[in-house]
Amino acid sequence: MRRYGLSDRQWERIKDLLPGREGHVGGAAADNRLFVEAVLYRYRAGIPWRDLPARFGDWKNVHRRLRRWCESGVIEQVFRHLAADRDNGYMMIDSTIVRAHQHSAGARKKGNADQAIGRSRGGLASKIHAIVDAAGKAVALPLTPGKRADITEADRLLDEVDPTTFIADKAYDADPLIEKLEKRQITPVIPSRKNRRDPRKISSQLYKNRNIIERFFARLKQFRGIATRYDKLKSTFFAAAQLVSAIIGIN
Repeated sequence: MRRYGLSDRQWERIKDLLPGREGHVGGAAADNRLFVEAVLYRYRAGIPWRDLPARFGDWKNVHRRLRRWCESGVIEQVFRHLAADRDNGYMMIDSTIVRAHQHSAGARKKGNADQAIGRSRGGLASKIHAIVDAAGKAVALPLTPGKRADITEADRLLDEVDPTTFIADKAYDADPLIEKLEKRQITPVIPSRKNRRDPRKISSQLYKNRNIIERFFARLKQFRGIATRYDKLKSTFFAAAQLVSAIIGIN
Protein backbone atom coordinates (compact mmCIF):
# COMPACT_ATOMS: atom_id res chain seq x y z
CA MET A 1 0.00 0.00 0.00
CA ARG A 2 1.02 3.64 -0.40
CA ARG A 3 2.46 5.07 2.81
CA TYR A 4 -0.65 7.10 3.64
CA GLY A 5 -3.29 5.70 1.35
CA LEU A 6 -4.74 2.81 -0.59
CA SER A 7 -3.34 1.38 -3.78
CA ASP A 8 -5.84 0.94 -6.60
CA ARG A 9 -5.70 -2.83 -6.11
CA GLN A 10 -6.51 -2.54 -2.42
CA TRP A 11 -9.41 -0.22 -3.12
CA GLU A 12 -10.82 -2.56 -5.79
CA ARG A 13 -10.83 -5.43 -3.25
CA ILE A 14 -12.81 -3.58 -0.59
CA LYS A 15 -14.97 -0.99 -2.34
CA ASP A 16 -17.92 -3.34 -2.97
CA LEU A 17 -17.99 -4.36 0.70
CA LEU A 18 -18.65 -0.86 2.04
CA PRO A 19 -21.92 0.96 2.79
CA GLY A 20 -23.03 3.50 0.23
CA ARG A 21 -21.77 1.52 -2.75
CA GLU A 22 -23.72 1.62 -5.99
CA GLY A 23 -26.90 -0.43 -5.70
CA HIS A 24 -26.70 -0.50 -1.89
CA VAL A 25 -29.74 0.41 0.19
CA GLY A 26 -29.54 4.04 1.30
CA GLY A 27 -27.67 7.01 -0.09
CA ALA A 28 -24.59 6.59 -2.25
CA ALA A 29 -21.26 7.58 -0.68
CA ALA A 30 -18.89 9.09 -3.19
CA ASP A 31 -16.18 9.60 -0.58
CA ASN A 32 -15.75 6.08 0.82
CA ARG A 33 -12.17 5.88 -0.40
CA LEU A 34 -11.31 9.25 1.11
CA PHE A 35 -12.83 8.17 4.43
CA VAL A 36 -10.92 4.86 4.53
CA GLU A 37 -7.69 6.68 3.68
CA ALA A 38 -8.42 9.21 6.46
CA VAL A 39 -8.69 6.37 8.99
CA LEU A 40 -5.53 4.72 7.68
CA TYR A 41 -3.70 8.06 7.81
CA ARG A 42 -4.66 8.64 11.42
CA TYR A 43 -3.43 5.20 12.52
CA ARG A 44 -0.35 5.24 10.33
CA ALA A 45 0.77 8.61 11.71
CA GLY A 46 -0.51 7.97 15.25
CA ILE A 47 -1.91 11.50 15.54
CA PRO A 48 -4.86 12.79 17.58
CA TRP A 49 -8.09 12.86 15.60
CA ARG A 50 -8.21 16.65 15.73
CA ASP A 51 -4.85 16.79 13.89
CA LEU A 52 -6.22 14.99 10.83
CA PRO A 53 -5.31 17.03 7.71
CA ALA A 54 -8.08 19.28 6.39
CA ARG A 55 -8.17 17.45 3.04
CA PHE A 56 -10.00 14.59 4.77
CA GLY A 57 -12.79 16.88 5.99
CA ASP A 58 -13.98 17.58 9.52
CA TRP A 59 -12.19 15.19 11.88
CA LYS A 60 -15.31 14.89 14.03
CA ASN A 61 -17.29 13.56 11.07
CA VAL A 62 -14.53 11.06 10.23
CA HIS A 63 -14.44 9.80 13.82
CA ARG A 64 -18.23 9.67 14.04
CA ARG A 65 -18.42 7.68 10.82
CA LEU A 66 -15.78 5.24 12.05
CA ARG A 67 -17.82 4.69 15.21
CA ARG A 68 -20.91 3.94 13.08
CA TRP A 69 -18.97 1.40 11.04
CA CYS A 70 -17.67 -0.17 14.26
CA GLU A 71 -21.12 -0.53 15.76
CA SER A 72 -22.69 -1.86 12.56
CA GLY A 73 -19.89 -4.39 12.01
CA VAL A 74 -18.83 -3.05 8.60
CA ILE A 75 -15.10 -3.33 9.24
CA GLU A 76 -15.39 -6.79 10.75
CA GLN A 77 -17.31 -7.92 7.65
CA VAL A 78 -14.54 -6.56 5.42
CA PHE A 79 -11.91 -8.37 7.49
CA ARG A 80 -13.79 -11.69 7.48
CA HIS A 81 -14.59 -11.49 3.77
CA LEU A 82 -10.93 -11.02 2.85
CA ALA A 83 -9.79 -13.59 5.43
CA ALA A 84 -12.03 -16.22 3.83
CA ASP A 85 -9.72 -16.23 0.80
CA ARG A 86 -6.83 -17.92 2.59
CA ASP A 87 -4.16 -20.55 2.24
CA ASN A 88 -5.05 -23.57 4.37
CA GLY A 89 -1.71 -25.31 3.86
CA TYR A 90 -0.20 -24.16 7.13
CA MET A 91 -1.03 -21.42 9.61
CA MET A 92 0.65 -19.99 12.67
CA ILE A 93 -0.45 -18.27 15.85
CA ASP A 94 1.18 -15.68 18.09
CA SER A 95 0.44 -12.43 19.89
CA THR A 96 1.95 -9.00 20.34
CA ILE A 97 1.75 -6.51 23.19
CA VAL A 98 0.44 -3.00 22.48
CA ARG A 99 1.24 -0.37 25.08
CA ALA A 100 -1.77 1.67 26.11
CA HIS A 101 -1.17 5.42 26.13
CA GLN A 102 -2.54 7.37 29.08
CA HIS A 103 -5.17 8.85 26.74
CA SER A 104 -6.65 5.38 26.20
CA ALA A 105 -7.68 5.07 29.84
CA GLY A 106 -10.86 6.45 31.35
CA ALA A 107 -13.56 5.11 29.03
CA ARG A 108 -16.98 5.22 30.66
CA LYS A 109 -18.00 1.77 31.77
CA LYS A 110 -21.47 0.64 30.77
CA GLY A 111 -22.33 -2.41 32.79
CA ASN A 112 -19.25 -4.63 32.85
CA ALA A 113 -17.84 -3.41 29.54
CA ASP A 114 -14.35 -4.79 28.90
CA GLN A 115 -12.10 -2.33 27.09
CA ALA A 116 -9.28 -4.91 26.73
CA ILE A 117 -6.74 -2.93 28.74
CA GLY A 118 -4.87 -4.71 31.51
CA ARG A 119 -1.86 -4.06 33.65
CA SER A 120 1.22 -6.11 32.73
CA ARG A 121 4.88 -5.77 33.71
CA GLY A 122 5.36 -2.73 31.52
CA GLY A 123 2.19 -0.97 32.61
CA LEU A 124 -1.21 -0.74 30.93
CA ALA A 125 -1.39 -2.73 27.71
CA SER A 126 -3.57 -4.59 25.25
CA LYS A 127 -2.63 -7.75 23.40
CA ILE A 128 -3.39 -8.54 19.75
CA HIS A 129 -3.58 -12.27 19.06
CA ALA A 130 -3.48 -13.47 15.46
CA ILE A 131 -3.60 -16.52 13.26
CA VAL A 132 -1.83 -15.90 9.96
CA ASP A 133 -1.77 -18.09 6.86
CA ALA A 134 1.24 -19.03 4.74
CA ALA A 135 0.86 -15.87 2.66
CA GLY A 136 1.09 -13.65 5.75
CA LYS A 137 -2.61 -12.79 5.80
CA ALA A 138 -4.37 -12.48 9.17
CA VAL A 139 -7.36 -14.84 9.24
CA ALA A 140 -8.36 -14.51 12.92
CA LEU A 141 -7.67 -11.54 15.16
CA PRO A 142 -8.93 -11.05 18.75
CA LEU A 143 -7.97 -8.35 21.24
CA THR A 144 -7.48 -8.97 24.95
CA PRO A 145 -5.98 -7.21 27.98
CA GLY A 146 -2.17 -7.30 27.90
CA LYS A 147 -1.86 -9.65 30.86
CA ARG A 148 -3.85 -12.42 29.14
CA ALA A 149 -1.75 -15.52 28.43
CA ASP A 150 -1.24 -16.43 24.77
CA ILE A 151 -2.63 -19.94 25.14
CA THR A 152 -6.04 -18.71 26.37
CA GLU A 153 -7.12 -17.62 22.88
CA ALA A 154 -5.72 -20.54 20.89
CA ASP A 155 -8.58 -22.97 21.40
CA ARG A 156 -11.27 -20.50 20.33
CA LEU A 157 -9.30 -19.22 17.36
CA LEU A 158 -8.62 -22.72 16.15
CA ASP A 159 -12.36 -23.22 15.66
CA GLU A 160 -12.27 -20.50 12.98
CA VAL A 161 -9.64 -22.15 10.77
CA ASP A 162 -8.86 -25.50 9.19
CA PRO A 163 -5.16 -25.75 8.28
CA THR A 164 -3.29 -28.97 7.58
CA THR A 165 -0.39 -27.78 9.79
CA PHE A 166 -0.42 -25.45 12.79
CA ILE A 167 2.77 -23.65 13.85
CA ALA A 168 3.35 -21.97 17.22
CA ASP A 169 6.08 -21.36 19.79
CA LYS A 170 6.52 -23.04 23.18
CA ALA A 171 3.92 -20.81 24.82
CA TYR A 172 1.28 -22.93 23.07
CA ASP A 173 2.66 -26.29 24.18
CA ALA A 174 -0.32 -27.55 26.17
CA ASP A 175 -1.82 -31.04 26.09
CA PRO A 176 -5.44 -29.93 25.48
CA LEU A 177 -4.41 -27.89 22.43
CA ILE A 178 -2.15 -30.64 21.05
CA GLU A 179 -4.91 -33.21 21.53
CA LYS A 180 -7.44 -30.98 19.79
CA LEU A 181 -5.11 -30.51 16.82
CA GLU A 182 -4.44 -34.22 16.52
CA LYS A 183 -8.14 -35.03 16.83
CA ARG A 184 -8.80 -32.73 13.88
CA GLN A 185 -5.88 -34.32 12.00
CA ILE A 186 -3.94 -31.05 12.03
CA THR A 187 -0.18 -31.52 12.37
CA PRO A 188 1.14 -29.52 15.34
CA VAL A 189 4.53 -27.88 14.83
CA ILE A 190 4.99 -26.65 18.39
CA PRO A 191 8.28 -27.12 20.27
CA SER A 192 8.00 -28.89 23.61
CA ARG A 193 8.60 -27.05 26.86
CA LYS A 194 11.71 -27.99 28.82
CA ASN A 195 9.63 -29.68 31.52
CA ARG A 196 7.84 -32.03 29.12
CA ARG A 197 8.83 -35.63 29.89
CA ASP A 198 8.44 -36.90 26.35
CA PRO A 199 9.39 -34.07 23.97
CA ARG A 200 7.69 -34.24 20.59
CA LYS A 201 9.69 -34.23 17.38
CA ILE A 202 8.79 -31.42 15.01
CA SER A 203 9.89 -30.33 11.55
CA SER A 204 12.51 -27.62 12.04
CA GLN A 205 12.05 -26.64 8.40
CA LEU A 206 8.35 -25.98 8.89
CA TYR A 207 8.96 -24.20 12.19
CA LYS A 208 11.19 -21.67 10.42
CA ASN A 209 8.06 -20.40 8.69
CA ARG A 210 6.91 -18.91 11.98
CA ASN A 211 8.82 -15.81 10.97
CA ILE A 212 5.85 -15.04 8.69
CA ILE A 213 3.70 -14.03 11.65
CA GLU A 214 6.56 -12.00 13.11
CA ARG A 215 6.75 -10.09 9.82
CA PHE A 216 2.98 -9.59 9.92
CA PHE A 217 3.19 -7.98 13.36
CA ALA A 218 6.11 -5.83 12.19
CA ARG A 219 4.00 -4.51 9.30
CA LEU A 220 1.00 -3.99 11.56
CA LYS A 221 3.06 -1.96 14.00
CA GLN A 222 4.34 0.33 11.27
CA PHE A 223 1.03 2.01 12.01
CA ARG A 224 1.90 4.10 15.05
CA GLY A 225 -1.72 4.22 16.20
CA ILE A 226 -1.69 0.41 16.38
CA ALA A 227 1.79 0.05 17.92
CA THR A 228 0.56 2.30 20.74
CA ARG A 229 -3.09 2.30 21.67
CA TYR A 230 -4.62 5.76 21.99
CA ASP A 231 -8.29 4.75 21.64
CA LYS A 232 -10.38 4.51 24.80
CA LEU A 233 -12.91 2.07 23.35
CA LYS A 234 -11.97 -1.50 22.55
CA SER A 235 -14.34 -1.55 19.59
CA THR A 236 -12.63 1.42 17.92
CA PHE A 237 -9.10 0.14 18.38
CA PHE A 238 -10.05 -3.41 17.39
CA ALA A 239 -11.81 -2.20 14.24
CA ALA A 240 -8.69 -0.22 13.29
CA ALA A 241 -6.51 -3.30 13.83
CA GLN A 242 -8.88 -5.36 11.66
CA LEU A 243 -8.93 -2.74 8.90
CA VAL A 244 -5.14 -2.36 8.83
CA SER A 245 -4.68 -6.15 8.91
CA ALA A 246 -7.10 -6.58 6.02
CA ILE A 247 -5.43 -3.88 3.92
CA ILE A 248 -1.84 -5.04 4.42
CA GLY A 249 -2.97 -8.60 3.60
CA ILE A 250 -3.97 -7.58 0.06
CA ASN A 251 -1.06 -8.38 -2.26
